[in-house]
Amino acid sequence: MKLRKYVGYRTFKTAIGATLAVLIAEYVGLSYAVSAGVITVLSVQSTKRKSIEIALRRLGSTTLALAVAVAVFLLLGYSAWSFGIYLLLFIPTAAALNLNDGIVPSTVLVTHLLVEESVAFSWILNEYGILVIGAGIALLLNTYMPSVEKDIRAAQKEVEELFRAILLSFSRSILTQKKDHEAEDLLQKLDATLKRGMDKAQRLSSNYLSESFVYYVRYMEMRIKQYEVLKIMSDHLNHVTRYYEQNRLVASLSELVSDQFHEINTAKELMEDLCDYLEIFRKQDLPKTREEFENRSSLYQYIRDLQRLLEIKKKFSENLSEYDKETFWKQKKDGAA
Repeated sequence: MKLRKYVGYRTFKTAIGATLAVLIAEYVGLSYAVSAGVITVLSVQSTKRKSIEIALRRLGSTTLALAVAVAVFLLLGYSAWSFGIYLLLFIPTAAALNLNDGIVPSTVLVTHLLVEESVAFSWILNEYGILVIGAGIALLLNTYMPSVEKDIRAAQKEVEELFRAILLSFSRSILTQKKDHEAEDLLQKLDATLKRGMDKAQRLSSNYLSESFVYYVRYMEMRIKQYEVLKIMSDHLNHVTRYYEQNRLVASLSELVSDQFHEINTAKELMEDLCDYLEIFRKQDLPKTREEFENRSSLYQYIRDLQRLLEIKKKFSENLSEYDKETFWKQKKDGAA
C-alpha cells in the first residue's frame, strides 16, 4: 500500500503547522504548549475563506468559554461537577451563537484552568496565547492554496468538446432514425466532468474573499442546466422513427450549434438562426399521416429544447460583468461559443 495515497497536501500542511505551533508556544514560555498544535490541527481548512471564518469563531467561542468558566469556577470551585455545569451552560450558548466549531478547542483551554485550579489573569493570557498561535499558524498556512484554475479550464474544454460531440451524435440519430449509443456514454461522461468541474470551481472561489473567481461556478451552473436540457432532447429522439424533409433541417441545425459551441459565444446569432429554422419548419406542408405527425412533433419539441439550451447560454452571457468578460474572455477568439 502506497503511503502517498493517504498523505496529501493538507495532511502534510497540518503536520508541519502543528509542529511549528507547539515549538513557538514552547519558545514564548506558554504552559500546555502542545494544545497550540491541537488547535492548529482543528483549524486547518481546505479554503482561505473558511479558515478565516473558523479563526474568528475560535476567538469568539474561546472568549465565551473563558467567561463562563471563570464565573462557574469562582462560584462553585474546581471540580468535575463544576466542569459539568460549565458544559451545560457553554455548549447550548455557543450553539445558539453559531460557534459550534469552537466548542471542543475552547473546552480544551478551559481544562487548563480546571487542572491549575486558577483563573488568574496570567492563565487567561496563557490560553489566549495558545489560541492565537494555534489558529494563527493555521491561518498563515491557509494563505497558500494550490491553484486549481488550470484544472477548471481543462474541465471547461472537455465539457465543451462533449457538448459538441453529443449534438453531432443527435444529428446522426435524426438522419438515420437510430439511437446512437455513443450519445449515452457521452452524456454520462459529461455528467461526471461537470461534477468534477463544479467541485473545483467552488473550491477556487472559496479560496478568495472577493468574488474574483465566482465566474467559474456560474459557468458550471450554466452548463449543468444545459446538460439537463440535453437529456430531454435525447428522449425526443426515441420518437423519431422515419426520415422526412424535417429530419434534414433539424440535423443541420444541430450541426450548426455544435460547430459554434464555445465558452465565449453569446448565443445571440445562434438564436436568430434557430428562429429562421423554426419559421421554415412551420411553413412546410402539414403531415399527411399520423406517423409523420408524431415524427414532426418530436422534432419540433427537440428544436424548442435546443432553443432553451441556447437561451440558458444567452442569459448567462448577458449577466456577465465587464470584469468577467475582460478577465475570462479576453484571451479567447471572439465569435467562437
